[in-house]
Amino acid sequence: MPPVPSAEEAADAVDVTALLERGRTLATPVLKEAVDRLAPPMDTVAAYHFGWIDAAGNPADGDGGKAVRPALAVLSAQAAGAAPEVGVPGAVAVELVHNFSLLHDDLMDGDEQRRHRDTVWKVHGPAQAILVGDALFALANEVLLEIASVDAGRATRRLTTASRALIDGQAQDISYEHRERVSVEECLEMEGNKTGALLACASSIGAVLGGADDVTADALEKYGYHLGLAFQAVDDLLGIWGDPESTGKQTWSDLRQRKKSLPVVAALAAGGAASERLGELLAADAKNNDFDNFSEAEFAARAALIEEAGGRQWTADEARRQHEIALEALDTVQMPATVRAQFAALADFVVVRKR
Repeated sequence: MPPVPSAEEAADAVDVTALLERGRTLATPVLKEAVDRLAPPMDTVAAYHFGWIDAAGNPADGDGGKAVRPALAVLSAQAAGAAPEVGVPGAVAVELVHNFSLLHDDLMDGDEQRRHRDTVWKVHGPAQAILVGDALFALANEVLLEIASVDAGRATRRLTTASRALIDGQAQDISYEHRERVSVEECLEMEGNKTGALLACASSIGAVLGGADDVTADALEKYGYHLGLAFQAVDDLLGIWGDPESTGKQTWSDLRQRKKSLPVVAALAAGGAASERLGELLAADAKNNDFDNFSEAEFAARAALIEEAGGRQWTADEARRQHEIALEALDTVQMPATVRAQFAALADFVVVRKR
């Protein structure tokens, strides 16, 4: 009898690209059908946001994102012993909520680029960004409730709870930009709301639609929540040190927006000369309010201080710690070994992904 592969070996054997593509392939037709319900011009504005058309309305094959959430939603259906297709309404609902948040966040943050293209508010105006975001949020609930089952109701409750947490996280994020200091604990709470809550929902919603009990769904939510914290920690690193060619954002993106991301708050909490100098510079930046006149060298100097104070390394370590907690949550769920390996592979992808 051949040796049984370890959990790590099983995860390494998973084709993550195929797993992500499966989620995208299953969810996209249903997602397009939902968007087609919107009244003009919201339907075309939404299609532009998703990358299906260009700014002139011509068909496009844009980057629709990594599709981690749809992949998790259809995989979670399999964790409950159901077919992956059972998780598709959940995958679509989560994607609609996620993109509602992106439309609004881009406007609130003043981001002009997403996925290497102008953002919706830049092309179609702030009003359309707000309206289309609202419409996507409403569609998410429609898609689930049309299933008309007890399980659909349970799934909708989890989605609405996650949506509220996501909005709480964005409100915290904005408020922290105007504070001189934010604790590491506050930052983790904010990122748990803003990113962890929806990934937690994605990781469990397919299982709920497949009839899983709350104990199973809660364990899968825990996996997704901590995966979300790992995901956001990596994003925070990329928000400062990521390659603009890969991220589609400006250099030092999070520093330009004065975000109190994990590397920043960890550096400020570390103590020492670099930490103190960073605190002085950021306090002066808040008073002067002249980021438009900053040189690249000035942003680079702040990034260097964050790294010298230990913020970069601490955040990388935290991403790995959250990744481990996510994997431990899977141990409490009875599921096929192949499904478990796919969950683990997606978690590995989140932590080591490159931009």
